[in-house]
Amino acid sequence: MISIIIPTYKRVEALHKCLEGIQRQTRYPDEIILIIRKTDHQTLQHLSLMNIKNLKMVLIEQTGVIAALNAGTQQSTGTIVVLTDDDTVPHADWLEKLEHHYLSKPDIGGVGGRDVVHFRGTPIPAGKRQVGIIKPYGRIIGNHHVGIGEVREVDILKGANMSFRREAIQGLRFDEKLKGTGAQVHNELEFSLAVKKKGWKLIYDPQVCVDHFPAERFDEDQRNDFNETAFINAVHNETYSVLKHVGMINRALYLFWVVTVGSKATPGVFQCIRLLPLQKNMALKKVRLAFKGRWDGWRTWRESLE
Repeated sequence: MISIIIPTYKRVEALHKCLEGIQRQTRYPDEIILIIRKTDHQTLQHLSLMNIKNLKMVLIEQTGVIAALNAGTQQSTGTIVVLTDDDTVPHADWLEKLEHHYLSKPDIGGVGGRDVVHFRGTPIPAGKRQVGIIKPYGRIIGNHHVGIGEVREVDILKGANMSFRREAIQGLRFDEKLKGTGAQVHNELEFSLAVKKKGWKLIYDPQVCVDHFPAERFDEDQRNDFNETAFINAVHNETYSVLKHVGMINRALYLFWVVTVGSKATPGVFQCIRLLPLQKNMALKKVRLAFKGRWDGWRTWRESLE
């Protein structure tokens, strides 16, 4: 059995297209579970006018995608649990290809694929072979939306297009210590690492596709605007997730790297110096906020050990 879980909030038009894509599946799902906030009256009204086979609605009061995902996985009954966003439109063979991987190898705990991101009406072309990797020193490489090449094992799946074997996620929940009120960035990082820690394989197949039309967010984490709270939350969530799941040596390497070097998005000292000529005060602000997020993530990790 296949269960699809879709958290949704005030994206009626996007959700409608997503559900149309699911209805075109060559392997139709046994459950379609929509997680909807009780206050989202426009979505509830729209769904009352639609007739969709195997649709189940779960109403919640809490904000944030983690509460929605936990409610959805708890209510689902499928042996394969598929997660996607309400602003995606899956390709017709999406579930058929996902199911094939689970049937082929019993040690596969999770399967993800490419989310073809559309920017200003045009899909971003694929071209990256490194996808879903955490380097030994902690650098995280995503690239799920532009992956090419063969099916391979990865460290991280992406929330817009990921699935798990029920047995692999038994006893797991999306971690409620992650910060944020909406997207709660890096929730899939923490969950993917938790599944791998149990000994299961995660694989990425760039032929398992959904089209992704990034829609408006209704929290502090806006896609195109810099927000200090959202930035600190994202850094906290990444730091906490990595510290929680890697070993002692990799933990030390990670902390050294994020402080001394860091990434362009979340700079450490070296990246800040490199970005100063171009970004000036913004580079200084980012490194200051990144250090705050790292410290907050460290504290959350330490508190989780007590």
